[in-house]
Amino acid sequence: MRSTPSFLRLLAFAALAIAVLGGSGCKWFKKGNPDYALSPEARPLEVPPDLNLPNTAGAMKLPPAADQVSAQPGAVASATGFNVGGSRDEVFGKVGSVLGGIDGVAIANQSQLLGTYDVSYEGTSFLVRVVAVEAGAYISAIDPRGLPATGSAPKLIAALKAKLSGG
Repeated sequence: MRSTPSFLRLLAFAALAIAVLGGSGCKWFKKGNPDYALSPEARPLEVPPDLNLPNTAGAMKLPPAADQVSAQPGAVASATGFNVGGSRDEVFGKVGSVLGGIDGVAIANQSQLLGTYDVSYEGTSFLVRVVAVEAGAYISAIDPRGLPATGSAPKLIAALKAKLSGG
């Protein structure tokens, strides 16, 4: 009979262990966020991550520059730009030689890759830009912000237009 009490003792110990683990084991699987204990109306609103940020799909898209809009085929030349027949590189070379022949024009820098001449004329600094379009090339004067240049730029563009169309 001695084996029966030790078996009962082992069985009582196992039952006590199961009861203790069963009672405290639920806390191991329970979430620690106190918001779950609140009623559904009192819980904070959960917004999915892709819905709480603004839409930035078109944030990096730049609007067309003013002279590029007027450079479309069939556009009328403006005071700061005009169309010329020929390839961009060919027209770029001609513009450089014509700019060098106009009194008062100082070419500070040029970039054939960008199609620009950085010029000063009658106290005004701006870029003379040559862009390829369907009808050939479009020559324009722009300021550092990319807007049509003002000041003496229209006068220089008119001189360029007269020399390039006349010669």
